[in-house]
Amino acid sequence: MLRLPLLFTALLLAGCASGPQGVTCRGDLSTLDGKALGQSTAKVFDLVNAFNVSNDDVTVESGPLHSNDRLRWIPSAVTKEGYYAQRLSSHHFRLINPYQDNQVTWQCP
Repeated sequence: MLRLPLLFTALLLAGCASGPQGVTCRGDLSTLDGKALGQSTAKVFDLVNAFNVSNDDVTVESGPLHSNDRLRWIPSAVTKEGYYAQRLSSHHFRLINPYQDNQVTWQCP
């Protein structure tokens, strides 16, 4: 009788201890006016109110995403690096680099 509650507690603690799982996503690189420049892949960590993108040795953290009205405006933030980060949907993420006139939009499964 005592084994079942102990097993349940152990499983609950193991589930709560795991960190966010990243997903490998395909990215489309383009200029700000939409001209295609190529493709890339990166691992995206969706944290709902923020996201992280990792590629090779580089990780960009969006920071807290803000939107006054999520039905009308895309949740967005400015990263420490000066990129504009957008969470377009639960499967689409974008980083915009205005200094180099390019953007990457990742589509995740």
